[in-house]
Amino acid sequence: MTDRDPSLDPLVDPAAMRKQYRAAGLDEKDLPAHPMDQFAGWFEDAARAALHGTLYEPNAMVVSTADVHGRPSSRTVLMKQYDTDGFVFYTNYDSRKGRELAHNPHVSLLFPWHPIARQVIVTGVARRTSREETAAYFRTRPHGSRLGAWASAQSSVIASRDDLDAAYAELGARYPEGEEEVPVPPHWGGFRVAPESVEFWQGRENRLHDRLRYVSRPDGSWRTERLSP
Repeated sequence: MTDRDPSLDPLVDPAAMRKQYRAAGLDEKDLPAHPMDQFAGWFEDAARAALHGTLYEPNAMVVSTADVHGRPSSRTVLMKQYDTDGFVFYTNYDSRKGRELAHNPHVSLLFPWHPIARQVIVTGVARRTSREETAAYFRTRPHGSRLGAWASAQSSVIASRDDLDAAYAELGARYPEGEEEVPVPPHWGGFRVAPESVEFWQGRENRLHDRLRYVSRPDGSWRTERLSP
């Protein structure tokens, strides 16, 4: 850090940054009964914004986990499927998030669709997908991504970038593209996050945002509630 006072430069002073959200509101009467139906509509809007270059990677979400001591950690991953059962992403099970979810399956997801003044915040429980489901998805990945799942011991300390590149090159020689099928790593697979609450956040003027949250009931239905911004 430098000794420069950022308040002297409004371009980089966080306190001087202002954005007035002028989007249309979110009303309870417009909500479907199930949160995943509401998510589907908003995800379509986000995907359309991405198609027009307004938003980048609409399926990117922040996954937050906690270790056995309750210390949180967050990272961005790509959501690869959603349905009435929840949200699916794939990772190395030996990674930090994989290890933390093995001890504490409670997780939070955040879809930060800032360019369209929307967020979706999910709390739920993560469970591993079946090996059959994992294998089916793995086969859809580009060849290089399949090699990368083997080459990277995710979250572990490595000596250098050269070591990572060397491991990737060795795998590329062992499994040439179009000649040898890359097997699914035994330490790699999916998590499905079954939501317990899903909040839809819509930016509004004067920081009076709309926050509508679905909360699951024991019988499988959902109730909705409005949160103060």
